Amino acid sequence: MMSSKISLAFFTLITLSLILPSRAQDNPQDYLDAHNTARAAVGVGPLTWDTTVQAYAQNYANQRAGDCNLVHSGGPYGENIAWSSADLSGTDAVKMWVDEMAYYDYNSNSCASGQQCGHYTQVVWGNSVSLGCAKVTCSAGGTFIVCNYDPPGNVVGQKPY
Repeated sequence: MMSSKISLAFFTLITLSLILPSRAQDNPQDYLDAHNTARAAVGVGPLTWDTTVQAYAQNYANQRAGDCNLVHSGGPYGENIAWSSADLSGTDAVKMWVDEMAYYDYNSNSCASGQQCGHYTQVVWGNSVSLGCAKVTCSAGGTFIVCNYDPPGNVVGQKPY
């Protein structure tokens, strides 16, 4: 009798692991890993998670949950924001920002005409050492993600690394 209960519990656990999606959990390590992989690729040191910066990001994300407009906070940190009409993981957002690398020319420290690359350069900004990110579900559906960086990057006239 006991072995059949254990077998049923084991079967249920295995079944759930096959049914449930294996998405990033949007925990600090997910955000850090995605950022630090991009930073390592260009020889920049890793970011560390900062709970003060994260609290700022969470406060701002909470303010955007009602409309989820892509508007920057204007605060003291560097900032990347993302929105999707679907569920977006933190690693998905970081990937979108890092994919801008294709448009960045390091030698001229500029973006290709008509393209954005400032999200990418903030991710790999060498002087930034701390990171805090937050995610909210928008009241009308979708996802808003913000990552803040301390100190901020994208200083005019300076290269990111």
